[in-house]
Amino acid sequence: MRGLGSRITGGLTIGSRLACDDNSGAKIVQIIGMKGSRSRLRRVPATGVGSVVIVSVKKGAPKVRKQKFWAVIIRQKKEWRRPNGMRVQCEDNAVALVGEDLLPKGTEIKGAVAREVATRFPKVAGIAQIIV
Repeated sequence: MRGLGSRITGGLTIGSRLACDDNSGAKIVQIIGMKGSRSRLRRVPATGVGSVVIVSVKKGAPKVRKQKFWAVIIRQKKEWRRPNGMRVQCEDNAVALVGEDLLPKGTEIKGAVAREVATRFPKVAGIAQIIV
């Protein structure tokens, strides 16, 4: 897993609900934890595109509901700045479920994937339809 070229603005916190854009069976997930989040006491940690989070499936197929999974954030509504100065913003928040080895659970991703995710997780980018 490579590092990102710039600091991504955190637009999602614990408790945020997102769409799951892969075909793993989950439809709506909720963030319940973040991998490697270091924060101040009583501050709610924020995360953004390209981060690995722990999610709970709220809506979806019965075999995946009420279970915890690892996920990669592939899109966020809050705009972030790329190293070349361009600001990027998506129309929704979305994740793709991954295993503990950071390989995708599904076989295809329906929507777009941010370029930051593609450089950091090449296997997730390999099943995406478009990279923005």
